[in-house]
Amino acid sequence: MKSFLEQNVSQESLITLFSQAPVAMCLLIGDDFIIKNANPQILELWGRDISAIDKPLFEVLPEIKSQGFVEILDNVYKRGEAFNGNKRPVFLKRSGVLEEYFFNFIYSPVYNDERKIIGVSVVATEVTEQVMSERKLEESEYRFEDLIINSDYSTAIYHSEDLYIELANNLMLKTWGKDASVIGMKLEDALPELEGQPFIGILKDIFKTGKTYTATEDRVDLVVDGKLQTYYFNFSYKPLTNQKGEVYAIHNMAVNVTDLVKARKEIQEREEKFRDLADSMPQFVWTSDNKGQITYMNDNWYRYTGFAKDENPTEVVKRVMKPEFYEKVEPVWEESLKTGNPFEMEYQFVDPKNPETYRWFLARAVPTFDENENIKQWIGTFTDIDDFKQLQTQKDKFLGIASHELKTPLTSLKIYTQFIEKNLVKQNDLKNAQVARKMDDQIDLLTNLISDLLDVTKIQNGKIQLNESEFDFDQLAEEIVYEQQMVASHKIILHPSKVGKIFADRHRVSQVMSNLISNAVKYSPDADQVIVSTGLIDNNVTFCVRDFGIGIPEDKQSKVFEQYYRVSSSEEHTFPGLGLGLYISSEIIKRTGGKIYMSSNEEKGSDFCFEIPKSKK
Repeated sequence: MKSFLEQNVSQESLITLFSQAPVAMCLLIGDDFIIKNANPQILELWGRDISAIDKPLFEVLPEIKSQGFVEILDNVYKRGEAFNGNKRPVFLKRSGVLEEYFFNFIYSPVYNDERKIIGVSVVATEVTEQVMSERKLEESEYRFEDLIINSDYSTAIYHSEDLYIELANNLMLKTWGKDASVIGMKLEDALPELEGQPFIGILKDIFKTGKTYTATEDRVDLVVDGKLQTYYFNFSYKPLTNQKGEVYAIHNMAVNVTDLVKARKEIQEREEKFRDLADSMPQFVWTSDNKGQITYMNDNWYRYTGFAKDENPTEVVKRVMKPEFYEKVEPVWEESLKTGNPFEMEYQFVDPKNPETYRWFLARAVPTFDENENIKQWIGTFTDIDDFKQLQTQKDKFLGIASHELKTPLTSLKIYTQFIEKNLVKQNDLKNAQVARKMDDQIDLLTNLISDLLDVTKIQNGKIQLNESEFDFDQLAEEIVYEQQMVASHKIILHPSKVGKIFADRHRVSQVMSNLISNAVKYSPDADQVIVSTGLIDNNVTFCVRDFGIGIPEDKQSKVFEQYYRVSSSEEHTFPGLGLGLYISSEIIKRTGGKIYMSSNEEKGSDFCFEIPKSKK
């Protein structure tokens, strides 16, 4: 490259290139740091003209000599150590006025052909405006501090991950039962009673996640007036970020709702004497006759909807309900009217403040009976759960992110564990190899739990996709039975029918098969076999698993496909798991165009089946 430059590029061209570089540059040659080839940009930064070239640097810029640059340049020139300056303040005399400016610059040694240092190269960028902007930001933060101090809410700021109390207004100090002496202390030192409570951990996690945390009517135990007392607060922890998006502090706002919470608890204690009334005290209260026609709505309902009291309330509910929900609600309500079982369902009502949007409500109703045990009427409530739904969505997003991030280290951990096991086997250390194998099994269990969490978040976000193709259903059933048999203590008996090829998502169908078989084994600990059968009815393929285990009580059977539901035995023993497998399986089957169902006899066993189309018509 050097030979090429000497033969093909003139010195004049290099000087032109140097002078036209988009950054400020110059060369300082010799012990006196003679200015060579200073481009226009650096002359402008210095506030000097071309007459500065070929003169010693400190003769041209005498004002910088006492600002540490002699030592810096000597170190670069004599020791060959490059120097980086970041936002370094420099006082320069421009147009005869000495003022402070800020620069990012690099001083690097320049060598000759014998690798001897002959000078120093300078590359500089002025960042005065940036520094001034940052100072203005600091000034705005001071104004922000004044707002906090005079806020009508209990407010504080915690700085750094050690949670130093940077600011706390008088309301917050009163809330804590402390005085201004705690400002500057770590939060955990200022309020030692927080040990064992979740708040310090939540605050420290926000420095990692950068996500706002809010709580409603959360319990906090604080030492006030010399004794530990219980309070309840609505509060938020909001991260404050710098220009890089990094969390440097947390803004805490709180409202004391202790009196409200205690009052509600007192009401709840009274309501235990009046069970029917206790189940009907949410915001909107209604009653209906035994045929399901609404006979009463409380005043809160009319204030919310704006409807007149002389309008038919049953028709009004239909009008405010989101259309696609009514077809789902009506059969469930009819079933409750028929059986007398409590009614509970979530659906959306139009928001009167914004008719283009809907809010989520939880509807509940219980029957009251006459002296002959006939249903006399229904007492029901509508409870606004829209905020809860939004928080639930945030929770699901968090679970999705957390589960995804856990998969990579688990994969690595599994590889290391298997490596350790193989080495122990080679060393004939079979006892410890067995320990490593058990550890590998536990990693598999954890991996499955994480996969379930990921599937749930995909389902709830509508992102689970089916990759459908044609495959041999009989072959898949045999494969799954074989795989499950390898890890099961039960005998898994397959009664196959000739189904042939079907069109569906092979992976997801196998996931459902595995789940039904593993559940059958798990919930029949005292049995020794599980029976799997397949069938073909018209265009529908069936897959059933029968166990001879604990069974499911009749009043719990409607919940088995719900998210997080877990079956317990009669001895109140809860089997391990998150209660997600059957929920995921039911969602997969629904999206495949089929149905999943079960039947069970307590202490005798259960049948779990799914039915899917063989082909898409």
